[in-house]
Amino acid sequence: MESSPPGIIVGEEGQNYRWYILTLVVLTCMFVIAIPLMGVSVLAKEIADDLSLNLVQVGVIWSVGALLGIVTSLLGGAIGDRFGPRRVLVASTLLAGLLGAARGLADGFLSLTILMALLGGVIPVVLTNVLKVLGQWFPPRQLGFANGAQSMSMALGFMLGSLLSATTFSPLLGGWRNVLIVYGLIGAAFSIPWFFTRTSAAHEPAGEALSVREALRHVAGLKNVWLLGIGFFGVGGAVQGALGYLPLYLRGQDWPPLQADGALSAFHTISMLLVMPIALWSDRLKARKPLLLAASLMIASGLGLLSFVSGGLVWAAVLLAGSVRDGFMAIFFTMIIETKHVGPLYAGSAIGFTLALNSIGNLIAPPAGNSLAVLWPGAPFAFWSLLAVFGFICLSSVKEAVRPRM
Repeated sequence: MESSPPGIIVGEEGQNYRWYILTLVVLTCMFVIAIPLMGVSVLAKEIADDLSLNLVQVGVIWSVGALLGIVTSLLGGAIGDRFGPRRVLVASTLLAGLLGAARGLADGFLSLTILMALLGGVIPVVLTNVLKVLGQWFPPRQLGFANGAQSMSMALGFMLGSLLSATTFSPLLGGWRNVLIVYGLIGAAFSIPWFFTRTSAAHEPAGEALSVREALRHVAGLKNVWLLGIGFFGVGGAVQGALGYLPLYLRGQDWPPLQADGALSAFHTISMLLVMPIALWSDRLKARKPLLLAASLMIASGLGLLSFVSGGLVWAAVLLAGSVRDGFMAIFFTMIIETKHVGPLYAGSAIGFTLALNSIGNLIAPPAGNSLAVLWPGAPFAFWSLLAVFGFICLSSVKEAVRPRM
């Protein structure tokens, strides 16, 4: 009979309860994180017109959350390791919802910027702790599947938020303010089921035995965690930059706006459709690293192609990179939890550590790439492709513990 790693809930009760856990995680990622965040992006013009914002101010509002997120990614995961993810998720989902709703009450650039910064600081706390919960409830043979479902829910949330916020919900609810208020109240309501949810087993080591400092010191001393985090800095930063620039680039190449936005939608759609097959495949293999490296190279190749191709080949490049984006994320987070000396006990701290490095990449990569557009319009994609290759090199040095074939 297969033995479970320490911290994994086992038994018939665990078999049934873990599917409730996965459902709650999926819905939390959609309604607390993805839809409210993407809603601001597509409502940007309406918000800018109402608050008299210029393009620079809109850009600041969109990116400011990453600053505080660097710190809270580190602390949020470690705090979850110390006090347990249930308490942290009750507080963080409630706070994320209230801050999200408060955005609808903003009266200008300063107030909206502050609210977006605070919300951007809370979101990583939610994400690191839902991933920790999955690591506690799902054994290695199902962990890729669970993280794949979480990644797919994020992609679906981004898609729904971009499709419905401006075109459907804003006219229906009477404007952007009410849309953000409704999103926020729905998000805050998720603190209720988390309050009544058992996120850990009675036989687990007490979370209070881990200090935040000890947990962070432990994961910061693991070479593999650094390699994974720096690799995520490269690949994740490259994707972040490319997704922000792609619609503007295609419009500059005389693509109709509908087709330019459609290319971005195609990226998210193919990613969402393929994440589960990729995640399930990783569960069946003895090692996940080959799939992670293949996904990194496909992203780098797709972005590289975008730097010089035109016409129908643009769609091919977008689909090449997009087909593995969420699959990469699912495998990446699974590998962190499975890293030697991490496991469910230190999962929050390790995930938070890598998310902090990714947040730095998300801050640096977009403006660095965009600044190269003066060389030629496709130059930013060439830069992001090289950044993804750098991530691939770091990830190729990760030493993965080989799992028994299930």
